[in-house]
Amino acid sequence: MPTLAQVLPFLLTAVLLTATPGPDNLMVLGVGASKGRRLGMAFGLGCATGCLSHTVLAALGVSAVLAASPVAFTALRWLGGAYLVWLGINALRSRGGLGLPASNGAPAASDSAARQFFKGMLANAINPKVVLFFLSFLPQFVVPANGDVPLQMAVLGVVFTLQAAVLFGALGWFAGGIGQWLQRRPRAGLWLDRVSGVVFVGLGLRMALSR
Repeated sequence: MPTLAQVLPFLLTAVLLTATPGPDNLMVLGVGASKGRRLGMAFGLGCATGCLSHTVLAALGVSAVLAASPVAFTALRWLGGAYLVWLGINALRSRGGLGLPASNGAPAASDSAARQFFKGMLANAINPKVVLFFLSFLPQFVVPANGDVPLQMAVLGVVFTLQAAVLFGALGWFAGGIGQWLQRRPRAGLWLDRVSGVVFVGLGLRMALSR
């Protein structure tokens, strides 16, 4: 098991890295601002939960296989890029409305919190850059003398996921404040959907075309 002396520096580094502006932050910010606090938080928590898949892969060594296989890595990169582009196109085609509740007070099925959660989780889980990040980041805080290395990586991965859930959830919440303002201005919300769509498409193309 990791010691406190391992976990504390790891946690501090993880918080700094998570808070640094990047694709996940931009996506959470876009969803929160365009669809409101509840769905923004759901998407952020999904992104954080996606880190668990990378933790398992890194602990089992599967990430090393993906990183060593150009074909597998390229396929995953294109898959992740295509998914983000698809999300962006959907946002660009949106008529706005910011995920307003249906007449019965319940969220529309197409914009449920569960749907946004799984969208965020999938967007993170199929990002090959995150695969490589976990493969290179987690081992730096592993101390072989402290015992089971895969277990240490698993624990550190869970710690990373928990702090990401807090930060991304908070980002979705505060971005949702913008969304509440926009709910009273449908036309502004429509344009924000367009901006979010451009961000998703841009991130997807960058992922697919990067080397």
